[in-house]
Amino acid sequence: MTNLRKRMLEELQRRNYSSTTIRAYLFAVKDFATYFGKRPDLLRQEHLRQYQLHLLNDRKLTVDTIVGRIAALRFFFVRVLRRRYREIDLVYPKRPERLPVILSEEEVARLIESAATSYHRVILMTLYGAGLRREELCRLKVTDVDSQRMVIHVREGKGHKDRDVTLSPRLLAVLRAYWKWRKPKIYLFPTNQRKRREQPISARTVYYAVREAARRAGIKKKVYPHLLRHSWATHLLERGTDLKTIQMLLGHFDLEATTIYLHLSRQHLQSVNNPV
Repeated sequence: MTNLRKRMLEELQRRNYSSTTIRAYLFAVKDFATYFGKRPDLLRQEHLRQYQLHLLNDRKLTVDTIVGRIAALRFFFVRVLRRRYREIDLVYPKRPERLPVILSEEEVARLIESAATSYHRVILMTLYGAGLRREELCRLKVTDVDSQRMVIHVREGKGHKDRDVTLSPRLLAVLRAYWKWRKPKIYLFPTNQRKRREQPISARTVYYAVREAARRAGIKKKVYPHLLRHSWATHLLERGTDLKTIQMLLGHFDLEATTIYLHLSRQHLQSVNNPV
């Protein structure tokens, strides 16, 4: 590890950034340096401008990905190299305000039933049944399933924030049957790799489970793990759960982030008294 990479790692750790963010930030700076074939601390404003245009025009990365790269480079130049913030010629591209496509309850049922394996089926049911983010599901431990209080404890979700989500009797029954079958010891969903037996599954495994189930179910919509979380929240709203409760269950910092589900809820859209 170079001294520069070590310094950046230490600055990220001092601020208690998540392991996922640390990996992404380190990769972004490495990619930036590789593009120009120079050490990143030798690069200047014009290099930053060229690199951002390269990401937009040549690599055609998504806006969210580019925003993440910019945040990483800002951190490197300001926090690690101690350059003035105003000297960093990076602008955040405007995000298009698009609503996610939602799966109906019938489509979710088809998706789960079409899982490639019984193991994948339990993963999909837990992902949807608790409205979890992909990384949150990977880190779930056996002890996080609290059958006495009928909740699942989510440890260090986004922003290092803990929360409890409801555990339905049906999901509990599925998890109990799964535990008797697989007998996980530490992580609820451990990896199948022998050398890493007591480690959690990778986020890639969860992504594959969702995508393969969607293909087998014949669902033409673009289905990805986070879409199950969006669908779960929308279905809760359509069944009468108030926005404040949904905000708490999702772990959103403010209510504004949760109001998107008003636009996705068919029930709320149809209740509007259209003057036409």
